[in-house]
Amino acid sequence: MLVYGKNVIKEAVFSERPIYKLYIDDKFSDHHFLDFLKDKNIEFTRKPKGELNNLSKNAVHQGVVAEVKDYDTYELEDLIDSSKIQRFIILDGIEDPHNLGAIMRTAEAVNFDGIILSKRGQVPLNATVAKVSSGAIEHVPVILVTNINQAMLKLKQNNIWVIGTDGSTEKTYHDMPLDLSLAIVLGNEGDGIRPLVKQNCDMLVKIPMYGKINSLNVSVAAALMMYATIK
Repeated sequence: MLVYGKNVIKEAVFSERPIYKLYIDDKFSDHHFLDFLKDKNIEFTRKPKGELNNLSKNAVHQGVVAEVKDYDTYELEDLIDSSKIQRFIILDGIEDPHNLGAIMRTAEAVNFDGIILSKRGQVPLNATVAKVSSGAIEHVPVILVTNINQAMLKLKQNNIWVIGTDGSTEKTYHDMPLDLSLAIVLGNEGDGIRPLVKQNCDMLVKIPMYGKINSLNVSVAAALMMYATIK
């Protein structure tokens, strides 16, 4: 797959992700980045900016575009560890790659154990997600599941509480049981969590809001919920 951006490429190098082709803008002059590539023995080809624009579909590529090995995904069973308290986030129908990338960046910052996504009806791991994540995509395990509700059941069977977000409930994120393993559910940008998914949560909480606009961008809500799980 194609990715772009200096941080994305740096983290790919650090993670030893195979880089098949690396293209650098003819006029690229960031000597720190070039020295980094030289130090790591990473070969690249100079290209006119127009060609990089075409490759990246006019994204903000910072003069760096690469063809790399696709990002790995995991099975839920691979990451559940009953010997420790764990934190997961479940995304039910996220469609905007910018939101997924931002959520991924926060999940890496708070050291979450994984992000659970549906194989269908959800934004795929792509160049935009990688760029917005600022390289966090290399470090946050992504778990693809066929059915979100079945994944929630498996989490519960492993003593992981599933907590959904609902603005109409009385409990707030301050009421979450922080001494237990948790999986936080966030829904689609427009429709929120689907009714059956919400029904299958162990607990519903809301993020307190005091202004006139009674909603938050899902990536902001995810960040608040993730930080609220830290003891």
